[in-house]
This record gives sequence, structure tokens and C-alpha cells, in this order.
Amino acid sequence: MKTFILICTLSFGSVTAQTHRFIYEFKFKTNPTQTEFTKENMTLDVNPENVKFYNYHYVTIDSTNITKGQNSQLWDTSTPVVIRTKNSSIHSNYILINDVFFFDTEDKINWNLSNETKKFENYILQKATATFGGRNWIAWFSKEIDIPEGPYKFRGLPGMIFQIYNDQNNFDFTLVKSFKLTSTYKTPFVERFYGQKPIKTTQENINQMLMIEYKDPYHDTREQFNKNPNQTYSINGVDIKDISQFKELTESRQKYMREHNNPIEIDKALIYPLK
Repeated sequence: MKTFILICTLSFGSVTAQTHRFIYEFKFKTNPTQTEFTKENMTLDVNPENVKFYNYHYVTIDSTNITKGQNSQLWDTSTPVVIRTKNSSIHSNYILINDVFFFDTEDKINWNLSNETKKFENYILQKATATFGGRNWIAWFSKEIDIPEGPYKFRGLPGMIFQIYNDQNNFDFTLVKSFKLTSTYKTPFVERFYGQKPIKTTQENINQMLMIEYKDPYHDTREQFNKNPNQTYSINGVDIKDISQFKELTESRQKYMREHNNPIEIDKALIYPLK
């Protein structure tokens, strides 16, 4: 069993018109062959009407915007953004491809409860397993926290998920902190990314856009180069001096996209062709 990070400032009880925030450490591998994890802190906001899961860095930028009157925004394409109505398995999945799009999915998880338990500080954690998104998952939850939620799309257990990871050691969510906010936390960085409302679409359309991007990742820069070859263009630190450079850069980018095609729900992964 993996070791939990200390959970501090835990305070549970009734929630009325306020946000109960859980912070998870998210360890993941974008390339399944890599040995080291990428680590990010993720936010799970349990609100009166909905539940939101997103990168905690968005919160820090939002706080800076409020205090300094700025309008900086960031979207980390390596971490998920999902919103669901409370007590629902319908998720709105947000993704940035030039614009921010979202599409809905129904994600029911059939849990198998185990009698195996483990004590963590003052909590008794119980083990549960499930197959979801083409992966096998092991979860540890506490019935002492009567909130049937967890990170990403993992919910529906009779208590709060403290940790969940897959058996191939690609993904690990571990609860590190929890606290309550005095009011419901707004997320304009999702609903109004740089002032623009996300565009509703389907997963099929998203896959089509991703495939277009894969086949010609530097289309816009190449078109600009053709129109104004005397201007300075740079891709990943490489200065473009000749149109022939785009072929090698494109092949390199496609190789990277194939090797780092390791989403949480591997059964929905887009299969990129070699050519």
C-alpha cells in the first residue's frame, strides 16, 4: 500500500452554499514507458449543485487576477477538467484545441467492495476496485466522510476517496488537504476562458480535430512562412529558414504525440497512424 501525504485542516459537516475543497496530488505518466511521474496538484470542489475537478494552478492564477486586477489565464492540456451535476454520472469534459470545447459523457463505475481495511491517522479506509476507461483501479475510501465523491470521474463509493491508482502504475490520485470556503467558488477560467464561452461539441468532433492537428501540426506557421518568408519564425526553439524544415519538425511532433498518447481512459485514446 502506498503512503499517504498528511491531510490537514480537515473539517466535515453540512455544506450550505459553500464549497468543500479537496486537494489531490496527481501523479501521472503521459508516456507509459517513462520511469518518473509528472506531478500536479488538482482541485476537487464539491459545491451545493455540482462538482468540479481541475488543476489547482488555475486557483492561484485566479487569486492573483483578483488581487492585482489582471486577466491572466492558463490551460494545462496534460491535466483534465471535468464538471458534473452533484449525484450524477454525467460529466462535461473540457479541452483546449485553439478554443475551449466541452462534450458530455456518461461514466458509470461499478465498484467491487473489499473487506480489506487500513487505518490512516484517525480514519479507517476501505478498499474497492473497479474497471473503468480500459484500466483496473484500486481505491481507498473512508465511510467516516459521508461524501460519495473522489478525483476525476471516480465517485459513487459510500464515502470519500482518499487514494485511487491503476494497477499498471500510470496514474495515482492522493488526497493531501481539505478545507471549506465561505461561499461557492466560481471558476471563470473554465466557463469564460479569456472571455469566451466554451463551445459544446461531441467526442467524435474532438477526435477529428485532434487528428487534423496530428496530420499537420504546424499548418498555420507554415502558411505564414509561405506568405512572409522574410519574417522570423521559431518552433520549439528552432528558427525556420527554409520550408523544407517543416517536414522534419512535423515528423518529430507526430512521434511525440504517438509516444505521449496515454490518457486516463485508455479505451478512448485516439489511435494515431504512423504516416
